[in-house]
Amino acid sequence: MFDDNRLKPVYRSPIRAYLGKKYYTVNRYWTWLLQKNMAGFDRSLQTPYTIFTHSTPILRQLKDVDMWLQHNKKINLEIALKTIDGLVIKPGETFSYWRSIGRPSAKKGYVEGMVLHYGKFKPGVGGGLCQLSNMIYWMVLHTPLTVVERHRHGFDCFPDSNRKLPFGSGATCVYNYRDLQVKNNSNESYRLDIKIVKDDLVGKIVSDVDQHLIYKVYESHAKMTQSHWGPYIRHNEIRRRILSKDQILLDDEYVCENHALMMYEPLLEYRSESVN
Repeated sequence: MFDDNRLKPVYRSPIRAYLGKKYYTVNRYWTWLLQKNMAGFDRSLQTPYTIFTHSTPILRQLKDVDMWLQHNKKINLEIALKTIDGLVIKPGETFSYWRSIGRPSAKKGYVEGMVLHYGKFKPGVGGGLCQLSNMIYWMVLHTPLTVVERHRHGFDCFPDSNRKLPFGSGATCVYNYRDLQVKNNSNESYRLDIKIVKDDLVGKIVSDVDQHLIYKVYESHAKMTQSHWGPYIRHNEIRRRILSKDQILLDDEYVCENHALMMYEPLLEYRSESVN
């Protein structure tokens, strides 16, 4: 049984929060130095087979969120995509989201976008890049690629109105210690092809070999509970069915579980879009 106390926010002093972030950031740099066989670019690789596609709108009218943060998110995504679009994960290689993008700084052209902090919003340089990590994670779940690091959102900020994907099917990112890492344990190469088309983030994963498996990702064990200290908590499990091309079920895999503090009343009627 999940311990609700694990989600109870612990508010650190500014000094302790700063030192803690420095510690985890430096630790990640050391980890990167030791990591070998990282994904990179190979313009000569032929990838004629499309494995999975997905698109999501960039500009969304969210409750209590100014639209200029959404427009700035688009700017930040355009910069980040210069380091992601076309990246190839060959057999034995590992893709690191933050190692590929680098630190999102104003010097690189990043601007203030929406950042989630303890379930609330605030402007932050590079804000909005979670939309890209969410997309990559969702697409990877529909391939043989293996997710070796993924962090879940600790807060459920928006109700499900217009939600297209299962709750908890994204990957939060915080430079650089909350990373998304994907390893290729297969014998095929995969390329990330992600672009901005008008006001949509459009992505696909392509390969040099046609695939013989189909992946169906779904939600199970979904429920909402009230913690003994007040807030409601949302729970679920993400799983995926693996089928052959002729729709024969081969396996039903556990992917991850999610537990998040709800920042709204469970029965609240709300018509704005969610972040997923």
